[in-house]
Amino acid sequence: MDKIKVLVVDDEKLIREGLRIILSSYEDIDLVGTCENGREALEFIRKNDVDVVLMDIRMPVCDGVLGTRIIKEEFEDVKILILTTFDDREYIYEALKYGASGYLLKDSSYDLIYEGIKVAAKGSLVVHPKVAGTIISSVSRDEDYLEEIEKYGLTDREVTIIKEIANGLSNKEIAKKLYLSEGTVKNNISTILSKLDLRDRTQIAIFAFKVGLSK
Repeated sequence: MDKIKVLVVDDEKLIREGLRIILSSYEDIDLVGTCENGREALEFIRKNDVDVVLMDIRMPVCDGVLGTRIIKEEFEDVKILILTTFDDREYIYEALKYGASGYLLKDSSYDLIYEGIKVAAKGSLVVHPKVAGTIISSVSRDEDYLEEIEKYGLTDREVTIIKEIANGLSNKEIAKKLYLSEGTVKNNISTILSKLDLRDRTQIAIFAFKVGLSK
């Protein structure tokens, strides 16, 4: 089994070391390094293989938002999982817009962070339930989502799948919930990406937040 190569990025040494010690205890995690800011993380990734970056959102020099942007511009396949606090709604939205794979509260249990890393590594969106509602309420909804659905020609099934992606479900979980095959879900997601002219599942989730499709 290939281990998930994880890079921890936080300006506080105690947090870096705590995460390093805990995550190193999981057999399928390879903690490849720690950095103090987003720019330092970019330099590290240029020289080392990294699957998932676990990054604090508030840091001097280069915070998690800018860090996400510069890393994703150069390394599209690297997944970035943001560690945040309950009051960082605007920062979280910006990080997601730049391609972050999701967010978790900094006081999350280590098991929850571990599960989040695994979900992000698989390409799914990680949404902390305590923060999701506040993120959605902070996003502008200038247009009624029904107008958006009509504008893009989305079917009822596609709208439902968009909602479930925004709720953090994987293709397999969506298939089970909607009584569809996983292949059908994948095909629908491809169609959704094409209709909305988006790149990936994270952008689909952002679209759902923006127009008010997510609950």
